[in-house]
Amino acid sequence: MNAVIERRKTKVVMVGNVPVGGDHPIPVQSMTTTKTENAEATIAQIRELEEAGCQIIRVTVPSMEAARSLATIKKAAEVPIVADIHFDYRMALMAVDAGIDKIRINPGNIGKEERIAEVLKACKAAGIPIRIGVNAGSLEKHILDKYGFPTAEGMVESARHHLSICKKYDFHDVIVALKSSQVPMMIEAYRRFSSEFDVPLHLGVTEAGPRYSGTVKSAIGIGTLLAEGIGDTLRVSLTDNPVQEVKTGYEILKSLGLVSRGVTLISCPTCGRLQVDLFRIVETLEPHLEKVKRPMRVAVMGCAVNGPGEASESDIGIACGKDGALFYVKGKKADKVPEEEIVPTMLKLIEEFDNY
Repeated sequence: MNAVIERRKTKVVMVGNVPVGGDHPIPVQSMTTTKTENAEATIAQIRELEEAGCQIIRVTVPSMEAARSLATIKKAAEVPIVADIHFDYRMALMAVDAGIDKIRINPGNIGKEERIAEVLKACKAAGIPIRIGVNAGSLEKHILDKYGFPTAEGMVESARHHLSICKKYDFHDVIVALKSSQVPMMIEAYRRFSSEFDVPLHLGVTEAGPRYSGTVKSAIGIGTLLAEGIGDTLRVSLTDNPVQEVKTGYEILKSLGLVSRGVTLISCPTCGRLQVDLFRIVETLEPHLEKVKRPMRVAVMGCAVNGPGEASESDIGIACGKDGALFYVKGKKADKVPEEEIVPTMLKLIEEFDNY
């Protein structure tokens, strides 16, 4: 049995029909990379993200033309849509009028309190939450002047200040993010904030990088906090197709036992005892397994050392030997098949799993 992570208790904020915070499951988010003013292209990418299991999708709103596309995009989407606002608070007001599900504002560039107040009043009247997105790369000038450079303390100070503005205007449907491209700073900022507030937290390592290095940085930053019970929703930021962000987000959650969705694949790193082409087997299986939505643990093991144990503890598993593999289904030994039949047998068993 996996150890149970005790999550920090936070308020619950509704993003459309998705609850964020409390004891609710941790939603995986992503962001479109299309030009938002091109509603057709943006909706097409939203469809891809929805198919991948993305539960909240953010779109950038950098222009009036983009803002005018929001109503069309929102109407076509099946999951909540978040409007990402920088510099011009009027875009946030247009997003509210478009019926968007959440507004993300950046304290470092949204402007004077009067502008924030207008956004808060409009969101409160419409029942729309906001995310205060603090970013180490765009902290307010007075905070940078105070600390000299971006720090975790400065990030929390920025969030604290803007939460006080929300409180001043009796606005409480708030989610906070404290993102940095530096993993230790990001971890420290979230830890500091969570010790002071019960506001739900959106986790992320910003500008994490391309798929390989970005996945590693995100897994360490987001995973460390989740293991400590900190975090209520997440977005993995990769220089890649946003669908990959969703896949990575779910893998982080699955590795900690925080979500039950799709296949958790266990496969050995291989060694000199290997007597089958395990690399080919895993490479062939992986694209098929990505399409499986039901929760399932699949083990593909290369030899008799750890193979039988891992395979028998999985829903479906194989322990390979000379030119073939012994299958285990729901902990019991099943058939032994030659190497060329491993993949088709595995796919057939997965399809029949619920009825086996």
